[in-house]
Amino acid sequence: MKIEQIKDNAFSMPITTPSAPLIDYKFKDREYLIISYETDIELLKEVVPEPLKVISNVVHFEFMKMPDSSGFGSFKESGQVIEVEYNGRKGLYSHLMFVDDVASIVAGREVWGFPKKYGFPSLDVDVDTLTGRLKYNQTEIAIGTMGYKYFEGDIAATKSALETTPNYILKVIPSVTGKGTDVCQLIEYYMADVNVKGVWTGPAALQLFEHALAPVAQLPIKKVIGGKHQIVDFTLSYGNVLFDYLK
Repeated sequence: MKIEQIKDNAFSMPITTPSAPLIDYKFKDREYLIISYETDIELLKEVVPEPLKVISNVVHFEFMKMPDSSGFGSFKESGQVIEVEYNGRKGLYSHLMFVDDVASIVAGREVWGFPKKYGFPSLDVDVDTLTGRLKYNQTEIAIGTMGYKYFEGDIAATKSALETTPNYILKVIPSVTGKGTDVCQLIEYYMADVNVKGVWTGPAALQLFEHALAPVAQLPIKKVIGGKHQIVDFTLSYGNVLFDYLK
């Protein structure tokens, strides 16, 4: 393989059969249970990287089911998102993510820098209750519940928010020397081609459990604000580098 071939074709590892093909990543019927809660704002400031600024004490805990995802197939995901601001623009920072699909973990970390670890999320309807669960190995670390389709939500407002809200990630790739990092960047990305198929709200509850290697409970619940259930099609856009910590 010639040097120019490597330069032209290198995108994801392994180079001869990349985990992340260079395609448009389209998601159909992506289903979310999002439970918003208040926590200690000082704890949020400890985990959100500068130059992002924490703008509230609210955390959004997400349980997601993705049955039809280009390049990844069918998988599930769960994690915490924090409300932040960058240069006056309000957005969302991805804090922790747990996924049951190796290709999604590898591609998400290599391309965008999503903070993904292997876990076992689920999202199911239990009679009259939409129920999200997250396990790390065999240990349950989060349970979220919401009344199933109690109240119709605002589809237009949800679509607008998904399309216009910037999403932020801290992308880190360590150096092979064991000293520092080769990549340390603040990334921004957006959702495109958004089609909201349904939005509902209702009574919600959330429990977080302590775990040494999956510390979702380090942002403890002070008060649950509410729950949101939505089903959406969209394209995951490639991102931009906002801030390079190595320069």
